[in-house]
Amino acid sequence: MQKNQVKKAVIPAAGFGTRLFPATKVVKKELFPIIDQDGRAKPVILAIVEEAINAGIAEIAIVVQPDDQELFTNLFKNPPKPELFQKLSPQNQEYSQYLQELGNKITILTQDEQEGYGHAVFCAHDWVKDEPFLLMLGDHVYKSGIEKSCARQVLDVYEQENQSIVSLTIMPAEIIQKAGCVAGVWQKLNSILKITQVYEKPSIEYARQYLRVDSMEENEFLCIFGLYVLTPKIFDFLAEHINNNFRERGEFQLTSCLDRVRQAEGMTGYVVQGKCFDTGLPDAYRQTMIDFRNIYSNPI
Repeated sequence: MQKNQVKKAVIPAAGFGTRLFPATKVVKKELFPIIDQDGRAKPVILAIVEEAINAGIAEIAIVVQPDDQELFTNLFKNPPKPELFQKLSPQNQEYSQYLQELGNKITILTQDEQEGYGHAVFCAHDWVKDEPFLLMLGDHVYKSGIEKSCARQVLDVYEQENQSIVSLTIMPAEIIQKAGCVAGVWQKLNSILKITQVYEKPSIEYARQYLRVDSMEENEFLCIFGLYVLTPKIFDFLAEHINNNFRERGEFQLTSCLDRVRQAEGMTGYVVQGKCFDTGLPDAYRQTMIDFRNIYSNPI
């Protein structure tokens, strides 16, 4: 195996889903259904797992709340009861068996206290060990605009650059306060960026002063797309924040630790050729249901 080949992925899925309340009282947001290109209804988490596996990832850890462990285990590791299995169409019987095969590649980890996204990532520390890993959000799904999947695009850039990769997309100024943003210097125009700053949820004023990137329109910024390849160095900084009880907005965050990795090892940004769908907000989830099946059915 190449030194810089990534074989593991981590998907934090331990949030409360407060923005989708009250539906999330009864269904975890990662288990909300979406319809894929084949017309199959599948939980969001399954689409994310398939994105990773199809990109060449061999092992996946899903980080969940302890009370939800059984739910996720049931999805990926337990076949339907025989009487239900018999009622499935031949295609769905086959798909059920495929789910069990996927389950062999999945480890369910728990985040015992909901202490923030950075803390959820840290819960995978002992499982990841000292390898680079693909980090995926538990409520985002992706559609590539080219033959190569979004996750595979990001993994390929890591294998070229051999340093942590943050996937990027272009966002208008009016919504950047909801996103992580970066500044940097183009290595390949509008594609690959040497990152000089990572900043969580900037004000428009801050972004205009500090996060401008050459060749970008005045009201456009580079924001995080939701896929990362990270070196194990991220765990050193997360551990330091947790041990020192250093919280931002009440929780242990990932973004400030990303910026420390950037300072220590360098960091590359990559503008993904594709679209990211956020299923963690009501209107965005509704739009995903409309668009996800059909967008980029034929690569652009």
